[in-house]
Amino acid sequence: MRRIVPVLLVVVIGLLVTMNLYGDRTETLQKQDDQAEAPETPEESIEEPDSTLPEEDEYVFPSRYSKIPDDLIKLLPEDDLNPPVSESDEYYDPIPVPGLVNTPGGEDSSFILPNGDTLYFFFTPDVRVPVESQIVDEVTGIYKSTLIAGEWSESTRVLLQDPDKLAIDGCEVVVGDTMYFCSAREGYTGLHWFKAELIDNKWINWVCVDDWMKTFEYEVGELHFSADLKTLYFHSSRGGGKGGYDIWVSEWDNGEWGYPVNLEIVNNMGNDGWPCLSPDETELWFSRDYGVWRSKLVYGEWSMPERMFFPLAGEPTVDNEGNVYFTHHFFDGDVMLEADIYVAYKKT
Repeated sequence: MRRIVPVLLVVVIGLLVTMNLYGDRTETLQKQDDQAEAPETPEESIEEPDSTLPEEDEYVFPSRYSKIPDDLIKLLPEDDLNPPVSESDEYYDPIPVPGLVNTPGGEDSSFILPNGDTLYFFFTPDVRVPVESQIVDEVTGIYKSTLIAGEWSESTRVLLQDPDKLAIDGCEVVVGDTMYFCSAREGYTGLHWFKAELIDNKWINWVCVDDWMKTFEYEVGELHFSADLKTLYFHSSRGGGKGGYDIWVSEWDNGEWGYPVNLEIVNNMGNDGWPCLSPDETELWFSRDYGVWRSKLVYGEWSMPERMFFPLAGEPTVDNEGNVYFTHHFFDGDVMLEADIYVAYKKT
């Protein structure tokens, strides 16, 4: 099946220019176009009444390496002008994840499963290009890698859109057999929250969950759920915060998400965001001022956070062993050159 790019999508792409899944993402998810029909329930798909790919004539996406420009050269730690370091005696200095995850392109927005053997991440082949070019390159999106004998395997694309339709997916969070992800796609203006189900080792049945999540009412940005799906942490620049992004928490109550409460202890006047709970839910990790920070749950209250890794470290995710995976950006002055997934192993 050949990937079809209708002329009409030029209009859609133009509306997506202000959204950048790779770098500084849209502060708040924008409202769906008035012409796009809202779902009656989270289980009902707006755009894809049947999101299971056909078995016959199934489209095969190109390799992500095939789209990386020839002029890009893989940057290594010895080339790094600003390598991240551990500022805690609990952790070794961070290193690139071993194996085949990182490329000369951009790897970002990782999510590690609690058992530490499966890593999801966002990939785009060239961090220099704008989003309207990323959306048609056929490889930008979410990928999955597995840990084999201590090395991360070559990744595979996680397809969350019909192959004849355009989308950029990212911000993935996996809870059990459900993936929550943000997406800019055909039929929508701006960024929206979706979910997909893992059935027979394939992510299918994607559906918009803006109504269930109260995306626009609460201005829900990047997020993390508790394991029981009863607590939602997210960042937002909604009113009532301390400034910039703040981290907010909402509790599931009487069949809906309750009014968000500002997590004041962890927020400052700048940007505090990209929250992540440790699997045992006793630690809250997040990004602030080009570093990764941690707050601990002490007697039921979150403690004053401390910076753990710096500089140019962000979007943390944590496994059962306490190992922290995050995004590290390579810069030359003000110019971003590349982004990789790094890991800081916890000392035993």
